[in-house]
Amino acid sequence: MKKEAIYHKAKSNYAYAYDKETLHLRLRTAKDDIKSVHLYCADPYEWTCVNEGINEWAWNRQAYPVQKEFSTSLYDYWMVEFKPPHKRFKYGFILNDGEQELLFCERGYFEVHDPGIINDSNSYFSFPYMNEEDIFNAPAWVKDTMWYQIFPERFANGNPDLNPENVLPWGSCDPTQETFFGGDLQGIINQLDHLQALGINGLYLTPIFESPTTHKYDTINYYEIDPHFGDKQTFKTLVTQAHERGMKIMLDAVFNHMGDTSPQWQDVIKHGENSRYKDWFFINSFPVVDEGGQAILGSYETFGFATNMPKLNTNNKEVKAYLLDIATYWITEFDIDAWRLDVANEIGHAFWRDFRKAVKAAKPDTYIVGETWHDSTPWLLGDQFDSVMNYPLTKAIIEFVATDTTDEVVFVETLVDALYRYPQNVNEVMFNLLDSHDTVRLLSLANGNKNKVTLCYTMLYSLPGSPCIFYGSEVGIDGEYDPLCRKCMVWDEALQDLDYFNHIQKLIELRKTHDVIGNGGFIEFISFHDKTVAYRKYNDNESIYFYFNNNDSAKSFTLHPQLQSTQVIDLYTANIFEAPSSLKLEPFSFAILKCAK
Repeated sequence: MKKEAIYHKAKSNYAYAYDKETLHLRLRTAKDDIKSVHLYCADPYEWTCVNEGINEWAWNRQAYPVQKEFSTSLYDYWMVEFKPPHKRFKYGFILNDGEQELLFCERGYFEVHDPGIINDSNSYFSFPYMNEEDIFNAPAWVKDTMWYQIFPERFANGNPDLNPENVLPWGSCDPTQETFFGGDLQGIINQLDHLQALGINGLYLTPIFESPTTHKYDTINYYEIDPHFGDKQTFKTLVTQAHERGMKIMLDAVFNHMGDTSPQWQDVIKHGENSRYKDWFFINSFPVVDEGGQAILGSYETFGFATNMPKLNTNNKEVKAYLLDIATYWITEFDIDAWRLDVANEIGHAFWRDFRKAVKAAKPDTYIVGETWHDSTPWLLGDQFDSVMNYPLTKAIIEFVATDTTDEVVFVETLVDALYRYPQNVNEVMFNLLDSHDTVRLLSLANGNKNKVTLCYTMLYSLPGSPCIFYGSEVGIDGEYDPLCRKCMVWDEALQDLDYFNHIQKLIELRKTHDVIGNGGFIEFISFHDKTVAYRKYNDNESIYFYFNNNDSAKSFTLHPQLQSTQVIDLYTANIFEAPSSLKLEPFSFAILKCAK
């Protein structure tokens, strides 16, 4: 038995309350090492007297089978759902490798009937009590939300009267970081029909508050809509009309830093050490600008090395009160549904705990998404964020399909790692994406290969989480890194590639029709080899099978036994056929299959 590969930790992503009644328990073992696993558990207070004469008692342990959920090149992953009758229990795992059987518990490894451990309940793993306030609780609506990210300056110009003086004709050239084309809030309102037809029911807007730049991540005034985007009444109209269509609205909160033209920072420049706002920022020395008005690098902390974005001191009581008031203001006054938090991992955890309390008090089902690019467990314990931008999932899909820089083995390992990194109830609300305003666009990553792009989207919409596409993806917009990933949306139908629109629309329709495709079930990998992957999405009521060929040549798959020699429907094409034992897929193609009966 390869003990060095075995892993479990109580009260973690390997042992957590999924809901008020159900615990999820996970276990990792070396690949193909363990033949069977049983959960060995009991209520800590349930004992039976086995000998009254000597007052001998036995702990009422019982064994339950644990199912293997995933296998990668290195590990097997096991999972069991368990409902403790009294919301508490202690437990271990009985591991059998075909040659020996051991009890694995918090103290280590023992013979299953070792008299020194069998009734020593304090040596087992413990879940003391399923306190409701400790259960991860994100808004239920997020599980069914199909997001669409909008960079407002480049989406649609609905009110030319608001154009900046230096505005250029819409889409007349590739953008620079300083190029204005006049996108605004009215433009978004005007295109809600387009988004609704696609199947979108969640809009994520990058910053819309007053700022001198195209991207608005250097905020001047968090209480005002940028005048080139519109006004508060226009924004209220957008929220109202979106809500009438069943669409949620998420705004971008830039609380790590603010713009250097903000009144607060200008006061620091003017008054130096005597500024009432000096403690709002992290200032290392005065003055912060030279005689020519140029920032003195190193005299204050910034976002990255961008001197136009001085970093806010969120430990300061005034700053905290100011930002928390902003967070609740846009909820209470305009009824927004969610906040995306920019550079969230560079702000202290204490601030985010207070942020969550304030936001949830204002509107309990507000969705909170943090921008982090790495493991985000410290922020996803139920006291800070509901979700983060799921870049590990992004990398898994992009590197296997779009850029062809990893193989199917690494893809599965990366995906399983992403799924086991967090509890299932966290995965169900993760903000899943393939590209954004911070990345190269998917079509460019795929080097213009249309079929690869469709494979990526098919994977995105078939996995747990809350999927998002970047504006223009549905009409075939490409683009390298910023600023080229922020091109103007193409509204001329003659220049749109509507194959992307139809594909994404179909995937959204399938996901909404079949709950198991999204968050309504589990995933099982059927096979992965030679740049092909097949997996099953299943629950008690339905099984749907996904087959992907990521090759430039046709490949054959052995169909899952449940599909063989029966009528099968391809849910994507609606074709019904008598399935043979194998399935041939053309280069860079996929199939979504289900038993027709």
